[in-house]
Amino acid sequence: MSGRAWSVRSSCLAKPAIRALLGLFCSACLASASKAQERREREPNSVYAERRAKLAAQVDGPIILWGFTGREEGSQTYIFEQEQNFYYLTGHNEEGAGLILLPAAPEGGATNVEREILFLPAKNPQKEKWNGVRISPADPGIEARTGFVAVKSFESGFRSLVEILVKTLPNFYTILPYEKELGGFPHEKAVVEWLQLAAPQAKLKDIRAQIGALRQIKSPGEIAFLKQAVDLSLDAHLEAMKMMRPGLYEYQVAAKMVEVHAMGGSEAEGYAPIFGAGPNSTALHYDKLSRKIEDGDIVVLDVAAQYSGYSADITRTLPANGKFTPRQREIYSIVLGAQNVALAAIRPGAHFFCKGKKDGLMNIAYDFINSHGKDREGKPLGQYFIHGLGHDIGLNVHDPGEYCGPLQPGMIVTIEPGIYIPEEQLGVRIEDDVLITESGYKLLSVRLPRDPDEIEKIMAAAAKERTKESKKSSDD
Repeated sequence: MSGRAWSVRSSCLAKPAIRALLGLFCSACLASASKAQERREREPNSVYAERRAKLAAQVDGPIILWGFTGREEGSQTYIFEQEQNFYYLTGHNEEGAGLILLPAAPEGGATNVEREILFLPAKNPQKEKWNGVRISPADPGIEARTGFVAVKSFESGFRSLVEILVKTLPNFYTILPYEKELGGFPHEKAVVEWLQLAAPQAKLKDIRAQIGALRQIKSPGEIAFLKQAVDLSLDAHLEAMKMMRPGLYEYQVAAKMVEVHAMGGSEAEGYAPIFGAGPNSTALHYDKLSRKIEDGDIVVLDVAAQYSGYSADITRTLPANGKFTPRQREIYSIVLGAQNVALAAIRPGAHFFCKGKKDGLMNIAYDFINSHGKDREGKPLGQYFIHGLGHDIGLNVHDPGEYCGPLQPGMIVTIEPGIYIPEEQLGVRIEDDVLITESGYKLLSVRLPRDPDEIEKIMAAAAKERTKESKKSSDD
């Protein structure tokens, strides 16, 4: 699947420390060009509150988080999506918000202290004329609507509370930049720089791992959203199987898949569509979609929908003309065999890969590939399996997860072996989404055929129907 880095082009965040001193979020005070993505559904407030309580119980100081500002990108096509950790804890999908969680009250301590506060931008009627209504701290019933006992103004309340808290609580928790050498994502860097100026005496500690551990186990609501994202993705892949033929461009089939997602209720793609025909099938994250599909091509389709913020991740590999060549079928069958032996080994406690161990799912799939088939020079095919076997999915198509950690019930992961042989212009990947259960696993994408005979049958039936329709049109 495809990962995307956040880009920041707005001058508002060019010097985050200086801007923060002048007014926290410059974008909270300016008319925003962004549009907020409408999530189809949302979990109950009680679910988000339970997550916050679990997180607060693990720390000895305040947790301070910012949502995205709505100015992460200057493009007119930009549609706002909340920072994923912030959304996971609040269910709030509008720009310019902040969150402060205080550690759990000690036994016998004061219980009337506000221990979780959501900060929202003040009402801005001028801005709403452009982008629609946003919720604000002054709205009637805002506490019940958001699930927070306390909802306050970001502009007037956030910094003042931080300055009060640092006088008695030396440790502050936030999401520290992931790549320290490069400064991390601009948003993370901006938050840290602001905290270092607003509360220079605070010791900043990273809360990323604790949030990530919670995100690995999906709630019933998250599982339902992911199932819906998977189902929309399967519908799109089935349409692609029926539509696929030489003469079309990669972008044409991908566009049909995106249309199926949108018509079914998807807010967006889970990631930029990866669609590679012929030589492009060997590029893992090929996304130019510019090649004309030729007779004899093998085509990798790694395309999946997002639903209510949650992303599926599905890949199929098809013969462009509806019939695998003997070599394409050979490689396809090896990849399918590797996926099947990995699936058979899934159970709670299994792991993808641990250094020094040979019983991981990755080892099982790699050994199968390396012991079946050869390249043109007679060498084993293991060298052409060049990526990991799978990953967690959720709010991010690459959700937090430990490659060496044990699989647990409630996790949803991908299983995606592949072989990519540039010299043969032959790439094959088969990727499915799997829910880990108490007794093993459930294949969420079971409705989409993996067997090459079934794929050819669907494509042949579609080709026959096209011929029939074409003849009918010519007769008319």
